[in-house]
Amino acid sequence: MKKYCILLILLLASISGIYADDVTFVISAPATTVKGAQVRLQYVLKGGEGRDFQIPDEIKGFDMLYEPSISQMYSSTNINGKITSESNITYTCLLMAKEEGTFTLPSASVKVNGRNYKSNTAQITVLPPDKNARPQQPGQQARPTTSSSTAGNVDPDDAFVRAIFSKTRVKEQEAVTVTFRFYTVLNIRDVGKIQFPEFEGFMTEDFELSANRQMSLEHYKGRNYYVVDVKKTLLFPQRSGKITIPSGTMEIVFEVASGKKVQTFFGPQEVMTEAKKTLKTGAVTVDVSALPAQNKPLDFSGAVGDFSFKPSISAEKVKANDAVTVNLDITGTGNLKLIKNPEIKFPKDFEIYDPVVKNAFKLTENGLSGTKSIEYMFIPRHPGKFTIPAIEFSYFDTKTNSYKTVASPSYTLDVDKDPNAGKNVSTSYSIQKELKIEQDIRYVKTGDYSFTDPRNFFVGSLAYILWYLIPLVLFIVFSVAYRKQIKANADIALMRTKKANKVATKRLKQAKQYLQAQKKDSFYEEILRAVWGYLSDKLTIPVAGLNRENIENELLKYGIGDELVNQFINILDTGEFARYAPSESGHAMDGLYNDTVDAIGKMESTIKKIK
Repeated sequence: MKKYCILLILLLASISGIYADDVTFVISAPATTVKGAQVRLQYVLKGGEGRDFQIPDEIKGFDMLYEPSISQMYSSTNINGKITSESNITYTCLLMAKEEGTFTLPSASVKVNGRNYKSNTAQITVLPPDKNARPQQPGQQARPTTSSSTAGNVDPDDAFVRAIFSKTRVKEQEAVTVTFRFYTVLNIRDVGKIQFPEFEGFMTEDFELSANRQMSLEHYKGRNYYVVDVKKTLLFPQRSGKITIPSGTMEIVFEVASGKKVQTFFGPQEVMTEAKKTLKTGAVTVDVSALPAQNKPLDFSGAVGDFSFKPSISAEKVKANDAVTVNLDITGTGNLKLIKNPEIKFPKDFEIYDPVVKNAFKLTENGLSGTKSIEYMFIPRHPGKFTIPAIEFSYFDTKTNSYKTVASPSYTLDVDKDPNAGKNVSTSYSIQKELKIEQDIRYVKTGDYSFTDPRNFFVGSLAYILWYLIPLVLFIVFSVAYRKQIKANADIALMRTKKANKVATKRLKQAKQYLQAQKKDSFYEEILRAVWGYLSDKLTIPVAGLNRENIENELLKYGIGDELVNQFINILDTGEFARYAPSESGHAMDGLYNDTVDAIGKMESTIKKIK
C-alpha cells in the first residue's frame, strides 16, 4: 500500500510539472525611447491565473507615472472538434524616461498555483531629444521631430538611406559588413523600386533579416529618426586596391503636408498629401591592402581570421585493408568558406579517397563563425609501419596582423597482416595491381562462334548505299532547320516574347517553394522578378525603363483590357509594399501568388485571341 501511495504522489507531481511548463511570464517593452517620453512597460502571463504581482518600486533611469494596471483576455479555438482555451494576463506600467543611456528594465514576479515565476529582463536605450524639438510633456509618446517637407520638396534631412560599413580599410579576404539603413521622420505611403549596388571584387554572404522587423528610433546628427535595416551583407574582398561601391536607390512615397488646412471640431488640421522621392546612398571606397609577402608560409591556405586547428585520427593500430580516417577541424571566425583543404602526405602504398568537407557556420559581423570539418579516408593495403608526417595549417591572424602556422603531430601506423589475405577477397587496389603486373596475359575467348561467308561483299550492297544516303538526308534536314533557327534567334524581341511565359512560370515555381517555406522576403522578391521580367519581355522594354505609366500605356496599346492592366499594377504595388512593410499573413501571400498566376494566364489567353 505504501508503494502505491508513493507512485500516486510521483504521478501527481509529474502532472503538475507538465502543466507548470505551459506557464510563461515575459517582459514586453520598446528597445528605444527618447528622454522625457512615456514608455509602456508590460509583463505578459500566459497559461494561468496570477497572484501577488511584484515589481521593484524604483527603476533606474525612469519615473513610475502610474501603478501597474491589470488586463485579462480569454481566447478559445476549435480544431476538428477539439476545443482549446488560453488566458493572457497583462500587467502594464507607465514610465517616463528621465536620463539618457542604456538601462535594464527589471524582472517582475508572480504566483501561479502557488508557484513563483520570474520574468526575463530587457535592455532599453534612452536617446537625447531632437536639438530643435520643443520640450516634451510628461506622458507624451516618443516621436521624431516634425518635418518641413512638402509635396514639391522632400527635405533630404527628413528621409535618406545610408550604406554603413563596419570598416573601410581591410586586408584581402578580411570580412567587412555593410548595412543599408533607411532613416525617416515621415510616414510612408508606398515603397517603389529598390536597387542595391553590385559588389564587384567581393565574395558576398547576405544576412537573413527577419520578416517581422519593425522600425526603431535612432539618434543621428542631433535628430531622432525611425530606422530599419533594408539589407545587410558580409563582404570578403578578393583583390587588393581601392574598390568603389556605387550608389543604391530606393523609391519611396511619403505622406507630407500640402500647405492647406481644414477646420474640424478640434480646430484647424493640416491636409496631408503624397510626395515621391528617390533616395540614394553615397558611393563608398574600401581600401583593400594585400596580405604581406614577408614570412608568408609556402602552404598558406588562404585563411584570414582567427582560427584554431584540431586534428585527430581514428586508429593507429589496424590491419591491412581496414579503413582509417584523419579528421581536421578548423574552428573560428573569418573566411571559412574560402579556406583550401590542408594537404596530407600519405605513403604511396595507401589507397586514398577524396576528402569529405562539412561546413557548420553562421554569419556574424566579423565573418563566418563556426567549424569546417575535413575528413580524409585511406586504406593501407600492406602490413608494416608507416608514418604520416605532421599536417600543417597556416592562416593570417587579423588580430596580430601576422601569419600563424599550427600543426598536428606525426602519426605512426602499425599495420598488421590482413587475416583474410589469400582468400577470394578482391579490392579495387588489388585488381589494379594485378592488371599492371599481368597486362601481357590475354584470356582465351569462350562462348558461341559466329561465321561470315567470304563471298558476301559489303561494298555495293543496300546497307552500303544507305550508309551514305541517310547521313546526307539528315545533313540537309539539319541545315534547313538550323538556318530557320538562326533566323528566328536573330529576332531578339520575338524570342523574348515567346519565352516570356516560360521564364515567368519558372520564377513562379521558385516563388511557390518560398511560399511553402514561409520565406516571405524571398517570396515577394521572386514574385516581383517574375512580373517585371514577364512585362519586360512581352513589351520588349528593358526592366530599367519600366514604370507604372508606360506599363499602362503599352498594355493598352497591346489590346489588353483595363481590368487586366489594373490587376498587374496592383500585383506590383502589393509586392513592393509587402517587402518592407510589417509581416504579411500567409493568406495574403497565397492571394498574391494566385493573382499573379491568374494575371499571366489571362495575358497569354488575350494575346492568342488578338493573334
